[in-house]
Amino acid sequence: MISALSAGGGATQQPGSAVAIVGATVFDATGSAPRVADVLIQDGRIAAVGTRLSIPAGATVIDGTGKALTPGFFDVHTHWTPNGTPFQTPAIATAYVQAGVTTVNDFHQPPESYAPRREWLAQLASPHVNLTARMSTPGGHGADWGDTNTTKWVNTPAAARLEVSRLVPYAPDLIKAFADGWRYGLSPDNTSMNLDTLSALVDEAHKNNLKVVTHTVTVARGKIAAQAKVDIIVHSLQDTHVDQEVIDLLKAAGTAYAPTLAVYEPVKPGQSPPEDLNNPRFLQSNAKFQYALRNVKALYDGGVLVALGTDAGMPGTPHGVATWREMELLVQAGLTPVETLMVATANSARAMGVLEDRGTIEVGKRADLVLIDGTPWANISDVRKTERVFIDGRQVVGPGVALPEANSLMTMAPAKAQVLIDDFEGAPGRTASGALRVQDTDGGMDRSVLISLVAPEAGGDNALRLAARMSVKDDPHTGVILPLSRGSIQPVDASAFQGLSFALRGDGGAYRVMIRTVGGWWQAEVKAGAKWTNFTVPFKDLAPSPGWRRAQTPWTGADLLEVQFGGGRPAGDNLWLEVDDVRFY
Repeated sequence: MISALSAGGGATQQPGSAVAIVGATVFDATGSAPRVADVLIQDGRIAAVGTRLSIPAGATVIDGTGKALTPGFFDVHTHWTPNGTPFQTPAIATAYVQAGVTTVNDFHQPPESYAPRREWLAQLASPHVNLTARMSTPGGHGADWGDTNTTKWVNTPAAARLEVSRLVPYAPDLIKAFADGWRYGLSPDNTSMNLDTLSALVDEAHKNNLKVVTHTVTVARGKIAAQAKVDIIVHSLQDTHVDQEVIDLLKAAGTAYAPTLAVYEPVKPGQSPPEDLNNPRFLQSNAKFQYALRNVKALYDGGVLVALGTDAGMPGTPHGVATWREMELLVQAGLTPVETLMVATANSARAMGVLEDRGTIEVGKRADLVLIDGTPWANISDVRKTERVFIDGRQVVGPGVALPEANSLMTMAPAKAQVLIDDFEGAPGRTASGALRVQDTDGGMDRSVLISLVAPEAGGDNALRLAARMSVKDDPHTGVILPLSRGSIQPVDASAFQGLSFALRGDGGAYRVMIRTVGGWWQAEVKAGAKWTNFTVPFKDLAPSPGWRRAQTPWTGADLLEVQFGGGRPAGDNLWLEVDDVRFY
């Protein structure tokens, strides 16, 4: 939990105590001009805003004289991915709260991980995190690397409605549809979602009180998103200038627009421009970025609701600071600092349907607040001078505040590993621990095709069967992952064991046995023929996996997340494998 803190006047905030921020210049995001006022917080909510407020005895008093007080910032498009900067959940949460970002949408997690992730986030000083289910088309963006347990694949209205209904038990906070397959002119296009399918998806989601955001990057697809009545387009329309038709359609549908300029900036902060400024790829990126800048200004001026998103977690777009950069780029696009602050607060809250709860500094609203040593309504870059941050009325950043210990750890505390990992006799699709099995194949437009199922053997028990056709690319691969906890969120401590044991039979070729730890993947190679063979793989014989999966930290056995069985064959060839009785020994 968040620890007690020392505030400006030397007082200490006790759990449940009132907080008074006095003398700050308040930008309340209601449309009123900034004004000097006091803000009283009680029970996590704003209790009063005004001058000469009566402050309860025992309240923590913070002197805000000469400071700016704004609502907490939103970022409606982030990816909490292990490939981002930073890359571990506690560090990402810390980056956001330190930047004054108090509400984010995370588009990276599979539904199976929602419950354990919410448990983990509750242990951290963290923004409010909306976990977002992902839907795409077969061969679409977002389906080119994940399996159907990670990104749902739909291409008809009936399939869209069915998959939304299957997501509802996981309690997602919203749904992201990868509706546009344009790959920015840099690679062959993915498939796109047709209007009927997207409309059915949106309709079914709205029936379940779920908002829908879309990956949409072209003007033509922006019109389709509006016709389908999606809630937010979470990328820039950047293939050409927006026209009056798309403006009118977006306004009529109430579709908001979050341009994620930070991810598209051709030369990002800290980067050097290319030596050849006439490089065709750079010229193309710059041209698209200019469309993105002009289009957000045109849409804003046309009355379309603009929200703030960044695509943070993608290359060169770090969590937290990218939100500040997005505000600077909105000003570069032609919005005023005041308009940009509205985009980052009240407008984003309205787009997410939570304006009654947060996004402005008004009595009764959630006390998500940022105290800034500057005047960001005059100079937007002053948002970088964040001094104190409050979430639900508790100060999480600022003088005297110590973040919870959990924010400094890489993972949740590990659970004790159980001997049996999977004998394929339990609940359909799930390991012995109840975790959902996941398919893993190479990514891209041409992906290896894998069918995996549990089927009975001659002896009466079950085994896992894998059959795959390899894609036509260098080093195609496929396999099945056995998570060691639900959603692969909580690691297990297997340091009391010596290795893995299992039974295999297959096509006579080599197979990879892999273990994912918090620090990366480890692997060993075995060969299995048509007869069942029992194997043991000592942990000491594992080697770091090559490439991007390579383990970055030493093996300890105390932070295991997943076990995987699979392999590769020459391009276009087939692979088959059967696995049973997977255990630690």
